[in-house]
Amino acid sequence: MKKILVVDDDSGILDSVSLVLEEGGYDVKAIMKGDKAVQEAVFYNPDVILLDVLMSGTDGREICKAMKKDKNTQDTPIIMMSAHPTVKHMTKECGADAFLEKPFDMHKLLKLISRFTYKT
Repeated sequence: MKKILVVDDDSGILDSVSLVLEEGGYDVKAIMKGDKAVQEAVFYNPDVILLDVLMSGTDGREICKAMKKDKNTQDTPIIMMSAHPTVKHMTKECGADAFLEKPFDMHKLLKLISRFTYKT
């Protein structure tokens, strides 16, 4: 079973995304504390990380940079998400593999994640 780490400071988004991903056949770990994201990613070893760009107290772009520098997580695809489409270009600069604008269609989320988890 493919594992997804979801990092967002909005519990409603964590709950809804987790539910959809679990129904889609994924094992999901959801956390609200961005400062624990790198540690959780190393411990959980997800196949994909879904990361909010702007969280209270933590900048998702800095988390993304840290994950891309860590030998344990540098190859893990990171999909960054935000309600601010203007930050899309910034997510590429920090090493993100994809961007998803909030609010998003759950089918679009599943399709995007399957792009990174599908192995032949």
